[in-house]
Amino acid sequence: MPVPNTTLMVASSDEHFREMVRDSLLNIPEAKIVAEYQEVAANLYIRVLQDLERYPHAGLIVDLSGDPEGSIKAIEKVKQAAPYLFVVASNFHADADIAIACMRAGANEFLLQPIKRTEFRDAMGRLDRAPRLTAPGESKLGKIYLFLGTRGGVGATTMAVNFVAVLAQRKLSSVILDLDWIGNDVAMQLGAAPQYTLTEVAENLERMDQALFEGFVTRDPLGFFMVGPPDALESHAHFSEHQFREFATFLVEKYDAIVIDGGRAVSDEVVMAAAQVSAAIFLVIDQEFPSIRNAQRYISFLMRMGFNQDQIRVVVNRYTRKPGPHIATLEQIHQTLNQPVFFGLPQSPAVIASINKARPFVANREQAGEMDKTFRAFVDKATGAKKAATAGKKA
Repeated sequence: MPVPNTTLMVASSDEHFREMVRDSLLNIPEAKIVAEYQEVAANLYIRVLQDLERYPHAGLIVDLSGDPEGSIKAIEKVKQAAPYLFVVASNFHADADIAIACMRAGANEFLLQPIKRTEFRDAMGRLDRAPRLTAPGESKLGKIYLFLGTRGGVGATTMAVNFVAVLAQRKLSSVILDLDWIGNDVAMQLGAAPQYTLTEVAENLERMDQALFEGFVTRDPLGFFMVGPPDALESHAHFSEHQFREFATFLVEKYDAIVIDGGRAVSDEVVMAAAQVSAAIFLVIDQEFPSIRNAQRYISFLMRMGFNQDQIRVVVNRYTRKPGPHIATLEQIHQTLNQPVFFGLPQSPAVIASINKARPFVANREQAGEMDKTFRAFVDKATGAKKAATAGKKA
């Protein structure tokens, strides 16, 4: 049986370290990095498990130098979640305490920094000879789906609301989070008036369990749970990036799907933390040039932050095939963004009607008509449930 090419995931907050690993891989034929994580946090295992579904033969190298104790704990959680994963720890110092702690956490190898090419090549050889999974493993963790709008009014919130509604209709335990502290539109589109918000989540994280969470957040008639920001705009400071990471870890261990409306604030630290643990980032645009230009900026930013094109999925809302002076074609969008369109959703009066009624349009399938079928095809493709059946559905 042929040995798969060397594939590696790299976790380090230090660009110099990541570059050092890239340089070391150049001497190994057909070796490549398939994922980079610019933070070594306790919830690193969430992203690693997501990427292992696509790259089951990949190994992981973790830079300990920024926070040795925290990084070793991250390795331990990764190995608990994926015992078969080949993990290489690396640090500037190799004292006995650190080496023993790494081995106890489950690391398979230790490399001293700066990394020597011969030692790195030997470690990669042992990675290639290590026992492999015969097929990609399906993570038992819930999936996080992030929706970002490239400008106001493109429909990111509407997509997120109907996305979680479809998942709930399919009997998946689901949660929608509104991280758009300015718009705060999810509750409006669901006709909800939440008594408790992300502020209460932050205040209760240390004692959070499923019963407490479901006891104070809003439950939609379709069965999913909703939580978002309070009405007071100044409350944003009461829900931090660290608190989101802790909350996300709780959610993926308890629920099948977590859908996030990130608004337009792609550079917001909490939204960026959400992107880092998302199985997919849906960049919602329309066919007008200001939206496409912003999408170009968003994609460039996300790529600089370590994301790859597989994670970013461009969705065209209110898609039309009719050309116009201010309407870009799919080919023009592809050329401008250097990224194919993942899906196109047509304009439909059912969408506006549902927003005015404060209910998801998928809740009334007969009234939504063709839009309901098209949107469910989008959910199928986005979650991997089915492949889109026609070129029109693929946009």
